[in-house]
Amino acid sequence: MDFRELSYVAAIAKYQNITKAAEALYISQPNLSKFLSTLENELGLKLFSRADKKYIPTYAGERYLEYAHNILESKTNLDAELADIIKRDVGILNIGLPNMRCTFMLPKTLPAFNKKYPHVKINIFEGTSAMIDKKLLDGDIDLAFYSKPHESNPHIEYHKLATEELLVCTCKNHPVKNLAVNKRIELATLKDERLILLSPEQRTGQISRFYLKKNNISLENSITTNNMPAVISLTEQGWGVSFIFESHLRWHLPVPEIETFSFGSVDNPRVTSDFVAAFRKGSYISNYARDFVKIAARLYEVRS
Repeated sequence: MDFRELSYVAAIAKYQNITKAAEALYISQPNLSKFLSTLENELGLKLFSRADKKYIPTYAGERYLEYAHNILESKTNLDAELADIIKRDVGILNIGLPNMRCTFMLPKTLPAFNKKYPHVKINIFEGTSAMIDKKLLDGDIDLAFYSKPHESNPHIEYHKLATEELLVCTCKNHPVKNLAVNKRIELATLKDERLILLSPEQRTGQISRFYLKKNNISLENSITTNNMPAVISLTEQGWGVSFIFESHLRWHLPVPEIETFSFGSVDNPRVTSDFVAAFRKGSYISNYARDFVKIAARLYEVRS
């Protein structure tokens, strides 16, 4: 058994398709098929069952994969740690970011990082928070930046970079303004308003829905999108009321022409969430990954 063998089996399980797995491994499909057949013959059992052209792990395959993933992760951690020890500062850093965060974070972090680590290749994965979590847990990305979920994942480690307020946003001179006291409104006043919501797979969408449900506000009169610029534009035009984190507004260009309101309790008006750097628990974090987090922290002006 060698690392190549483990990687091949892991790829087949990931793609559930020999052709796609071969493409990802940069080998031919016949060679990968021959490899799997030879391996199964040597083991004397099937690692995959074939159904509708899909390769589904058998029980033996699941046990094989559990050990394979642990061994491959240990090798990745070892390679990263040895690279730090000999201070080569050469490697690959895979980062996950929600789409809107990419817009304003990358131009302000990548140049500074590249200046210090010119030989570290950065790969960026953009997607919803749910997609990023999956990539992180699968080992496809090393580091992620997003708003921390209400319920922490026990397999993910979170490092706080900033505390952000989630704001209710309207167009200028919206009637809701007349119901606000000290720039704070009661969510109950929005029960008849049209809402512009982000997808529940996005952290902003999750958190805003949590508070709307808590206040018994129906979502029937709402629209859902994955596109933050569209949310901001529709809000500016008076199409509806939205929920947006302050950082999205701070970095958006041009500066949005909208009104913002807090919507927490009278005693604690700010509804906040921690913006975090996230790592897979137990994984080795390279020096250059830690430095990327420091650069991002400076961008967000950490508040305790």
